[in-house]
Amino acid sequence: MTVSGTAVLTGGGGILGRAMVERLSADGWEVAVVDRNEDLAHSAAAKGQGPGRAVAYGCDITDRAALRDLHARIRDDLGPVDALLCNAAAKSDNFFAPFESFPLEDWNEVMGVNLTAPMLCAQEFGAPMAQRGKGAIVNTLSIYGIVAPDQRIYEGSLYEGRAINTPAIYSASKAGLWGLTKYLASYWGAQGVRVNAVTPGGIFSGQNDTFVGKYSARTMMGRMGEPHEIADAVAFLVSDRASYVTGQNLIVDGGLSAW
Repeated sequence: MTVSGTAVLTGGGGILGRAMVERLSADGWEVAVVDRNEDLAHSAAAKGQGPGRAVAYGCDITDRAALRDLHARIRDDLGPVDALLCNAAAKSDNFFAPFESFPLEDWNEVMGVNLTAPMLCAQEFGAPMAQRGKGAIVNTLSIYGIVAPDQRIYEGSLYEGRAINTPAIYSASKAGLWGLTKYLASYWGAQGVRVNAVTPGGIFSGQNDTFVGKYSARTMMGRMGEPHEIADAVAFLVSDRASYVTGQNLIVDGGLSAW
């Protein structure tokens, strides 16, 4: 199904972002691919499939003034924004530090990108949608924003050779984003703006066999997810096929949270 409109995608240069660019542009969306790292944004935009376009923009979405400038550039290049996909997430320098010693500055940095920035983006891009009487917002959550991480999975688990865990700031910020999603769905529902969330389960992106095996054993489907499976869910929620869907969290986790 081909659709038309302009979609703003934050965190567009990441693993999930690249898959979303491919799917949305294939559906006919004009995709503003936004990332703090402009080189990554350009690399992701190059994956646009058409018939829609993908255009790269570098921006620090925690900066309100930068967002205003970004919005003006997108309006000039692609037209009014019809959909906002808040997909950006941060990892600080001490992201995997133990909870007992997790630095406050890292907590604030991650919270700024994962929760405060979607609020700012909703103010900047969502408010004009409400004024026009139509629009869609999709926030990317995490399975660990709705259930606690199984700490046993991380014993001996590595990502690109580094020991990993799921820090409290990640769970807390993503849980907060779910709260913001429901609030905005209620706040703008009568004005035609649908606000939903997608919750990915674990996505394979270079974890070692120990992690993959332990995580996969926790899912009903016995495997980790693929980026395109999240992109497909997002594409549904921003399309008219989801015209009566708002305030919902589409969990794409292979059944992990349903045990």
